[in-house]
Amino acid sequence: MTRALFPASFDPIHYGHIDIATRAAAIFDELVVGVYERPSKSLLFTLEERLALVREALQHLPNVTVMAYGGLTVDFARRIGARVIVRGLRVVSDFELELQMALTNKQLAPEIEVVCLMTSRDYAFISSSIVREIALLGGDISAMVPPHVARALAAKAAARAGETVPIVSIRE
Repeated sequence: MTRALFPASFDPIHYGHIDIATRAAAIFDELVVGVYERPSKSLLFTLEERLALVREALQHLPNVTVMAYGGLTVDFARRIGARVIVRGLRVVSDFELELQMALTNKQLAPEIEVVCLMTSRDYAFISSSIVREIALLGGDISAMVPPHVARALAAKAAARAGETVPIVSIRE
């Protein structure tokens, strides 16, 4: 029985993530989707919100478990007994980063393999940062995320719109 780990921050989860998770779940006996608690980037959603969004988005996959984790991904993979780390590739720039991470992880944990799945063409342009930006600016993201994620993003956008923004005057 092969357990695989699909790690990411999922801020928020989008159809590209769901595509990779669905395909990985068909390849491996068990897939753990690891939601990284503290990535080195600013987050829109809390860990609890991201976990809930991911669980709802992947509830149709019976062999998928969603878990939060911190620290090194390879350490988490070892703790849960994963023999494979699954990553998605969208564009050429992803390859460079994923190659560097895969080689580093192989150095840290030679027993864990890294498998990269090419994203489906329909989702190659989607990233969480693009989804967040479009949503916060009031754009249509319905083709990029499931409805429950679109609603959560709309709520975040509305909350931000309600924030008081200081008026700055510019002197010429």
